[in-house]
Amino acid sequence: MSYVDGFVVAVPSAKKTEYLEMAKLGATVFKDHGALSVVEAWGDDVPDGKVTSFPMAVKATADETVVFSWIVWPDRAARDAGMAAAMKDERFAAMGPDAMPFDGKRMIFGGFEMIVEA
Repeated sequence: MSYVDGFVVAVPSAKKTEYLEMAKLGATVFKDHGALSVVEAWGDDVPDGKVTSFPMAVKATADETVVFSWIVWPDRAARDAGMAAAMKDERFAAMGPDAMPFDGKRMIFGGFEMIVEA
């Protein structure tokens, strides 16, 4: 069964274009290193919660939009190899440390083994 990397991040709404450029490059790099698909979803109906929520989890401010993303890999081994190769890819290195249009310290991420795929 496939393996998924999931991400949630708060992006300054004014930097949507910059985020989109970074996301398109990332999708190309990840797919070049074995990802089956890459999805980037810009928040449209992401309510604040009373106990927990996407905005609360990433400490989103009023001028930020929550982005929910995932990468689908064939399996965990392909993900481990592909992610390692992507992190060393010169296209990412060329972006530089200031290229991320969001605060990476507030990103939530993790790897997940699919248990239902319909």
